[in-house]
This record gives sequence, structure tokens and C-alpha cells, in this order.
Amino acid sequence: MNDLDYMKLALQLAESTRGQTTPNPMVGSVVVKDGAIVGMGAHLKAGEGHAEVQALKMAGDKATGGTIYVTLEPCSHYGKTPPCADLIIEKGLAKVVIATTDPNPAVAGRGIEKLQKAGLEVVVGVGQKEANALNEVFFYFIQHAKPFVTLKSATTLDGKTATVTRKSKWITGLEAREDVHRYRHTHDAILVGIGTVLADDPSLTTRLLSGGKNPIRVVLDRSLRTPLTAKIIQDQEAPTWILTVDKTAQEKREEMEKYGIEVIQLPNDSIETILQILGSKGVTSLFVEGGAEVNGSFMKAKAVNQMITYLAPKLFGGHTAPTAIGGEGIDEVEDALELEVAEVTTIGKDIKIVARVKGSE
Repeated sequence: MNDLDYMKLALQLAESTRGQTTPNPMVGSVVVKDGAIVGMGAHLKAGEGHAEVQALKMAGDKATGGTIYVTLEPCSHYGKTPPCADLIIEKGLAKVVIATTDPNPAVAGRGIEKLQKAGLEVVVGVGQKEANALNEVFFYFIQHAKPFVTLKSATTLDGKTATVTRKSKWITGLEAREDVHRYRHTHDAILVGIGTVLADDPSLTTRLLSGGKNPIRVVLDRSLRTPLTAKIIQDQEAPTWILTVDKTAQEKREEMEKYGIEVIQLPNDSIETILQILGSKGVTSLFVEGGAEVNGSFMKAKAVNQMITYLAPKLFGGHTAPTAIGGEGIDEVEDALELEVAEVTTIGKDIKIVARVKGSE
């Protein structure tokens, strides 16, 4: 095995923790001595030991004189845990292979510099492309202080999200719907508009056979019209935030807060303001499952990083049947939000398309 082979193993370890490390990145590590793997580890949860700590703990004394592979630059500062760079030096490693540097200003090359000054051989860039893709959400949040936005839609082949009578269950098959729940598990928050709450009374939780993490439920509700009987108010399954610009409905606000709902007063309801506020509250990733108007607002603001579309082999037709993206739309072709198709797969009877917005990395 060569450096890339060991790094691929470290990347697999990191990937296995997707959805559970936020707001921290996913990181994997492997320790090798005399051509044998003597330690492996991954960062499992914020506040717990980093990947290097786990791998070195497993390796024990065998780490001395060995090589450690890590998918992200070792930290050099004191946070909730001591610096990993110091631990690597203390354990007497001879070589450190790093997939990519950490854009976090608290690290940003300092870990590499500390290791080099201590006389260790440091190699950077092995598996870099894969490592950057692995933590694109973390990197985006660190650089922009707002969440990475994924907009999801499920439509028929003629682009309809419901029939002319607003019937929509179910457009896609079970496999596609399960895939959506996997995305809910891996996102910090899920966002819908008040129209979706009033029409569907959704739970907005993660429902997988293997379990999963429920995202924070965020509702855009200008006038605090969310009924106190709504599932998101009553079920206590996940934190629920209601975002509003209404300053007058104090009684309704107090009633919601009795149920543990956090009502957040917005200075305005622009998408940029919403994302800045969510970012300030530590939301690194946002899964938008809104209706046409909410989706249209995000598109108009060019506040989308990727779009996931499930296409069902069905036709609804109808001038008044709703589509995935509404709102004001754009006037000129050159104003379109341009995307690049990253993935096209068949999922059950449906087609899944993942498209990345240009420049959103």
C-alpha cells in the first residue's frame, strides 16, 4: 500500500461519521508503522477526541517512528480538546501525511508549521480533491459564516410538484423518499415556508429504519400564522425555529414559546438576512424543502449551493399545476442561476439529479 491507499482508508473513516460531527468537520486518521496499520480513528462528535487522538490511542507505543495519515490538517490550538499537532510530536511520529489544509483561521497552516519546526516530515495534498469534497460544507461555512444551502425538489417529468387539485402524495417512489431522509439526517437544519406548514402539516423529521438525527426545523412565517396544533409545535421531536418579521403578535409568540419553540425576530425577510442569522446560530448546512415561493426566493437571491431533483416518470400537465420554483422569476436568460450537473442516478423508478451552482465551492 502507498500513501494514497492509506489516505483513502482515512477518508472512508471520516465519511462514516457524516451527519454527526457538526459544527466540526469530518476527519479520519490512520497510523502506519513498518508497513502495517497500527491505529485508526475518526472524529465522532463535537467535543470528543479528534481523529488523530483516536488513532494514536489505538496505536499506543507502536506509533513512535511511524507515519500518521490525516484527512485534514491537525489543529494547533486549544479548543474543547488539546492541539493534535502537539500530540503527534509528543508521540514521536516521524512523518505526517495530510490530505488538505484547514481554512479555519485558528489553524490555517499553523499545524503544518508546528510539525515541520519539530523536525517531522510533512507531506500535504495526498487525496486533496476527495478531502475537499468531503468537507465542502464545513469549508463553506468557515469562509462565509453562513450555511451551505441544498435546495430539494421532487417533480414529474413535466416539472409539476402536484396536480391541478394540489394532490402530491406520492410523486416519487419509496426509495427516493428514503434518500431525502438521509439528506435530512446529514443537514443541521431543514427550512420550509408557512404555506407548506398550512397545506401539509409536515413533521420535518428524519425517518430511517436505522434511525438518524433530526434537523432543526426552520419555518419562514412572516405573520406568525403557524397553528399551535401543528406537528412541528406539538411533537417535541426536534428544535423548531419560527422566523418572522411580525412585531405585533406578542400573545401568539408567547404561546409558541410555551411549547419550547424559538421565535426569531427578523429585521427583514431577505434570504441573505435569514442565512446570516442561521449562520450566527451555528447552522452550517441548510436543506430547503419549501414550496415554489420559498424555492423561488432562494433562486432569485442566488442563495443556493446545490440542487437535488428527483424526477418521477409521470406526467400531470395542467396550466395551474404547481412547479418546483415559483416567485418572481428572472427577466433575462443571462440572469439564470447556472448549475453544473454533478450526478445523475436511477433511484428506484425515479431519476436523481445533483447539480452544483457554479462558484459555490
